[in-house]
Amino acid sequence: MQDKPVALITGANNGIGLQIAKDLSGHGFTVLVGARDLKAGKAAAAGIEGDAHAVQLDVTDPTSVATAAEHIRAGFGRLDVLVNNAGISHAGKPGASFDEVIQSNLLTAAPLDDIRTVWETNVFGVIAVTQAMLPLLRQEPAARIVIVGSGAGSLSANSDPAYPYRAIAGNYTASKTAVHGVGLAFALALEAEGIKVNIADPGYTATSLNGFTGHRTVEQGARRAVELALLDADGPTGTLSDENGPVAW
Repeated sequence: MQDKPVALITGANNGIGLQIAKDLSGHGFTVLVGARDLKAGKAAAAGIEGDAHAVQLDVTDPTSVATAAEHIRAGFGRLDVLVNNAGISHAGKPGASFDEVIQSNLLTAAPLDDIRTVWETNVFGVIAVTQAMLPLLRQEPAARIVIVGSGAGSLSANSDPAYPYRAIAGNYTASKTAVHGVGLAFALALEAEGIKVNIADPGYTATSLNGFTGHRTVEQGARRAVELALLDADGPTGTLSDENGPVAW
């Protein structure tokens, strides 16, 4: 087992996930760049200063998840931080405009298979990866789990007619609402073991998820997830927040 703490970030070959990997590397972690496409993961890891390695990880594939967990156990012997970042906004055609994505997300129109595809990544993928990595996380005295959520999944916000992003509510936002509940459930189940589980809202960040329409940079979008990964023993668990404080559920 190596001396440096190890962090696994899912969906880390681009966007917010890649920035989280870069930031945690800067804090002295060995970072594992989880990516469905191992070639893309290796290219991303090569661009990170410090100790970075690619791990093939498709969060929707049980074999891939189990293989990744065994690879980490055998190759690194520990896992201190898990960042569940992998997510998709829709299951439509690649290159769709953001307006087309919004329309395809409406539950009044979205095909059921497309709805399931989004939830397999955004919700069930988080559960699958977290369960698979728990044996490693439980070996560390200060393990942390971070889930990248979304303020767009806030029921409180979406129920307010003045909320500016209310119009995009649909399958993606419902999946994020669900994963917020999943994160809280994990936090409550693991609280007695000292494993802190928190949900980070990156804000409206310019990534491929939204056709780069967001007004925040990936550096800004990664900030809260990194803060939660670095929580000390007095830090909270079971929260949904951004860098300015709590976000309404």
